[in-house]
Amino acid sequence: MSEWHYTPNALVHEEAAFPLDLKRYAAIVSYDGSNYCGFQRQKHSHTVQAELESALSFVAGAPVIVAPAGRTDSGVHGDYQVVHFDSQAVRSGQSWIRGGNSKLPDSVNIKWVGEVSPKFHSRFSALSRTYRYVVANTPTKPAILTNFVTWVKSDLDLQSMAKSCHFILGERDFSCFRGAACQSHSSYRRVITANIFDCDDLLVFEIKANAFLLHMVRNIMGALLEVGTGRRSADWISRLIEDGDRSKAPATASPNGLFLVGVEYPTMFRLPVFRAGPIFLNGSLGVPVY
Repeated sequence: MSEWHYTPNALVHEEAAFPLDLKRYAAIVSYDGSNYCGFQRQKHSHTVQAELESALSFVAGAPVIVAPAGRTDSGVHGDYQVVHFDSQAVRSGQSWIRGGNSKLPDSVNIKWVGEVSPKFHSRFSALSRTYRYVVANTPTKPAILTNFVTWVKSDLDLQSMAKSCHFILGERDFSCFRGAACQSHSSYRRVITANIFDCDDLLVFEIKANAFLLHMVRNIMGALLEVGTGRRSADWISRLIEDGDRSKAPATASPNGLFLVGVEYPTMFRLPVFRAGPIFLNGSLGVPVY
């Protein structure tokens, strides 16, 4: 997933040029990404954006193009994806929700829609994004939720994984966790929090940053699993980051267990904040492992 930093000057310029006959709407969307080639629209692939734009265009009675907070990869899920779109159509939030959901497949759902200021931009206004990666740490592969968890049979050392999380905090060059096709101009990102949660048979890795590089969360998870299975020491991740060499890092973890669960914006935009998912985690994750 690629992101760009918030650029206030760009938003001021956009507001000044915003047509008076348009309204800007924001929407919060969830989706099962299992059968999609990511969020972003592509010419010859099935994407979440194409489904969402088709449904919103039906409600608007005119073409609608959405801009997301981030472009999740193929197979990655969204529990709190934020988009914005401009339309001349005057519709209530409930009209957008009911009409849009009536045209969406079961794998995509509009949770909220509201009119927002022309200053709002789903990507550039965002202060941070939060992801959760869910691992089923069980002796046998689970038959339920197979598209929503990654299965690891080996016993995991959660304390060592938690210790490794401390080495990724702060603003750093994350070249070692950057996907080869990443188009971002900079490999520096600021990780705000990174924690491991023990939820019985499930392990949850939660990470919050100002933005993420392509495959960054899955690549970090791949490294954490190396530590958790005892193949690497906890401080090995620190050396990986210092070296900045992607070839020294382990393989990218599966997209199955990865969820975009939150996007934070300045309070002036008044977007609702929902309890972080996915829903099968049933609320609070409790106290992180230390």
